[in-house]
Amino acid sequence: MLPGTPGPADEAFMLQALELARQAGREGEVPVGAVVVQGGRVVATGANLREAGADPTAHAEVVALRAAAAATGTWRLEGATLYVTLEPCPMCAGALVQARVARLVFAAADPKAGACGSLYNLCSDPRLNHEVEVTSGLLADEASLLLSRWFAPRRASGVP
Repeated sequence: MLPGTPGPADEAFMLQALELARQAGREGEVPVGAVVVQGGRVVATGANLREAGADPTAHAEVVALRAAAAATGTWRLEGATLYVTLEPCPMCAGALVQARVARLVFAAADPKAGACGSLYNLCSDPRLNHEVEVTSGLLADEASLLLSRWFAPRRASGVP
C-alpha cells in the first residue's frame, strides 16, 4: 500500500467515525466524528461537543485526542491514526502535530476551514516539529452528504 492510500481497515474505522457524526447531529451538534486507533485497535472516540459543553475547542478531533491521551496515559500518541469525517481546522491540525499522531485519515475536505490540504497544510509543514501522514477522501461522499443534510434546514431557517 502506498503512503496516503487507504487500506481495508481504514474504511471500517471511518464507518465508525461516520456513526459518531450521525449521533452528534441527532444531538444538535455539527455532525463530525473521530476515532483514534493505535496498534490496530480503537483507543478513543469523539464527536463535536461545542454546543453541549459551550466549548469552542470541543471539536471531534480534540475530544478524541483528549480521550486517547487519558486512555493511554500519555499525550504522545506516537503510532496512532486519527480518522475523522471532516478535514481538520487549524486548531485540530495543530493538536494532531502536538500529539505526535502518525497518520490522519479524513473523509470530506473543508474548503472554508481545512488545514490539511484545503487552505493550509499544517500536518505536512516541515517547519514544525512533527509531520502527520495525511490520507484524504475516504468515504467523502457519505460525510459530505451527512453535513449537507444537517446544515440545509438550518441555513434555510437562518439558524447559524
